[in-house]
Amino acid sequence: MRPRSPGGRAAAALAVLLSLALAAPATARDDRRPHAYEVDGLRTAAQRTAVAATGASVDAVHGNTADITASSDQADRIRALGLRVVPLPGPPDRSGGHTPRPHTFPAQDAKYHTYAEAMAEIDTDIAAHPTLMSKQVIGKSYQGRDIIAVKVTSGTNPDPDSAKPEVLFTHHQHAREHLTVEMALYLLKELGNGYGTDPRITKMVDNRVIWIVPDVNPDGGEYDIATGTYRSWRKNRQPNSGSSNVGTDLNRNWDYKWACCGGSSGSTGSETYRGPAAESAPEVKAVSDFVRSRKVDGTQRIKAAIDFHTYSELVMWPFGWTYDETAPGMTRDDYDAFATVGKSMAASNGYTPEQDSRLYITDGAIDDWLWGDQKIFAYTFEMYPSSAADGGFYPPASVIDRETARNRDAVLQLLENADCMYRSIGKEQQYCSPAH
Repeated sequence: MRPRSPGGRAAAALAVLLSLALAAPATARDDRRPHAYEVDGLRTAAQRTAVAATGASVDAVHGNTADITASSDQADRIRALGLRVVPLPGPPDRSGGHTPRPHTFPAQDAKYHTYAEAMAEIDTDIAAHPTLMSKQVIGKSYQGRDIIAVKVTSGTNPDPDSAKPEVLFTHHQHAREHLTVEMALYLLKELGNGYGTDPRITKMVDNRVIWIVPDVNPDGGEYDIATGTYRSWRKNRQPNSGSSNVGTDLNRNWDYKWACCGGSSGSTGSETYRGPAAESAPEVKAVSDFVRSRKVDGTQRIKAAIDFHTYSELVMWPFGWTYDETAPGMTRDDYDAFATVGKSMAASNGYTPEQDSRLYITDGAIDDWLWGDQKIFAYTFEMYPSSAADGGFYPPASVIDRETARNRDAVLQLLENADCMYRSIGKEQQYCSPAH
């Protein structure tokens, strides 16, 4: 599983690919609506990185093929790399013959929750479990919607909350990835209803402080369904100065290795536009400030995290900005602990485990920031499906229960490991003893 660093001929080849990918200047053609494509002939992470360098988003990888979202000029640049680019169908029609109702999901997908429905569901859960759950507003989206964090823990443990390891679950950075909001709602239901009846859940709620941020990008999510049909929108809804293009890719806007390594775009028309500065997106700033607020007396209380996305069925860990397993800020023991727990979680949900950069280089991503800046063992889960053929970003509502429950054991594993991730590699005494 060890990815090889591009060096010598590989580095030269990557430089050529990147120069070709970036050769065409950003023009008004970037304003064209992005479309889904399939790209064939991608054998290496370097080739996929070159595709991403055009400003396209690489949405899923299966074998030597990738599903991407790109504008027409980006697709042309990818063809110029000698790759076959074929249009894919647009978002599915799930109207069921009904006239679309604005600001809601298509009729056949009504089981998905709009922002208002999700917030109401969360309030119901908190009311049902007032001794376990509470919420706080940690910031506002660009359009003024609340970004909330739900706290889950019990008062049974005599230790104060400050002595409990904390674990963070974030969802819905990318607007069209609605299944991730359902994942958050599932976790709240499972933790609340399982407390006192399920021994694993009870132990974790007693001995951890669990934070669930159910919707990092509410504006983008609401825009994606504003017509009552799917728009395949990815970014937030923040305007860009001097451009008619709207939105920043939140998962390229985090303040670690931001814009460092060709893993994001400086073009406002790109699906992976990183914003004019790190944390320029208010949604990213809100979550970042919340995470920083959990650092008390120099110690970060949040020990582990998962950021949920769709799609590809992957469990991934840092770093995304480099192909190397070990790099400044990542020791061999760090990497081995990441990989061991990651592979164990993947064994439970059937996903593929790998380092972020095995797919392609990214920079300014949340898991790199959580680890690189805050030393939180942070994973990215790419949920169902594995390909566009099974629904892509819009899997049918009929799979919600199955695909959220599929991650139950993985989530519990992370909670159980969070007090000492190095236990997974037999080095608990070295890293987690009271004297350390």
